[in-house]
Amino acid sequence: MTTLLHNVGELITNDPAADDLLGVVTDAALVIDDGRVAWVGPSAAAPSADEAIDCDGAAVMPGFVDSHAHLVFAGDRSAEFAARMAGQPYAAGGIRTTVAATRAASDEELRARVAHLVAELERQGSTTYEIKSGYGLTTPDEARSLRIAAEFTDETTFLGAHVVPPEYDGDRSGYVDLVCGDMLTACAPHARWADVFCDRGAFDADETTAILTAAQGRGLMPRVHANQLEQGPGVAVAVAQGAASADHCTHLSDADVALLADSDTVATLLPGAEFSTRSPFPDARRLIDAGVTVALATDCNPGSSYTTSMPFCIAVGVRDMHFTVAEALWSATAGGAAALRRTDVGGLTPGQRADLMILDAPSALHLAYRPGVDLITQVWREGERIR
Repeated sequence: MTTLLHNVGELITNDPAADDLLGVVTDAALVIDDGRVAWVGPSAAAPSADEAIDCDGAAVMPGFVDSHAHLVFAGDRSAEFAARMAGQPYAAGGIRTTVAATRAASDEELRARVAHLVAELERQGSTTYEIKSGYGLTTPDEARSLRIAAEFTDETTFLGAHVVPPEYDGDRSGYVDLVCGDMLTACAPHARWADVFCDRGAFDADETTAILTAAQGRGLMPRVHANQLEQGPGVAVAVAQGAASADHCTHLSDADVALLADSDTVATLLPGAEFSTRSPFPDARRLIDAGVTVALATDCNPGSSYTTSMPFCIAVGVRDMHFTVAEALWSATAGGAAALRRTDVGGLTPGQRADLMILDAPSALHLAYRPGVDLITQVWREGERIR
């Protein structure tokens, strides 16, 4: 069955052949056939379809692509958030709190938490999302985290190298060997990606390189948590490893920016983390002006960015990270797709997946202009309405 969306006030296509960044078509229409975009153009020229939906002048845009999320966990760290807001600095060691709770949780409890957070993501327009492991840090707990994540998305990421767990204090090399060996063997069948937290308090350049090299040997593609807490080797390692994305990129040297600009590695910015840790925001303007491909993602996690709202990330990105509104919208859709090396999502051109939102607004600019307001009236994935 074909479906026609017509009388669209503003349609964002992210068509790379368009004259403008977002490929905007006004007074537009779109035809969906078998879960894919079949036709895009002016409403007056729209072909007939089996079903027609009048958008009444509303804006339509691609579904968000959230390329960085930690959804498999148990426990609550709201007290830690309150302490940070009272002046306590953020450190990666807080992850261990969630590790203990996650290990103690049942599969059913973890699955219910993921389902709840996925429902939040989808209500707020995310139609593609990545889910990481990283709160088990034993071979069976990491494997079960990825098995559960795979029930909800194809974009699963092995993050056994999140931090060194307490039982390996004093034996970092032993833990790296475990991650590169038995843990990777158990987890690789359930993952598409491998990630390492390469930063202060987590893993250094040599450890990160060893883990990602081993993971690529098992067919997993690399991505890196890089340069969140300080300037360090994370971006350089990500580029050297051919990572799809270097995520956070809060503290970058000029050399880091140049490396990203000369590579295919996307800089994925995660404003929820800076917002929730009261840290300096990364400068998107610096990256974009240098020619770096930039994505926006939620970094949903219980410790440093407990949000599932891509509209929130867009608003903060525009306000505090020097994105233009158009750049933030692109980075939350096409940019996220690039960070996952996907071409079938992140836009609305013929042949792409019919993942889209209908907004209660005449323009998608309102997602930044009206922060905190739920402007999403419908969400569609593969041509089917899910909200």
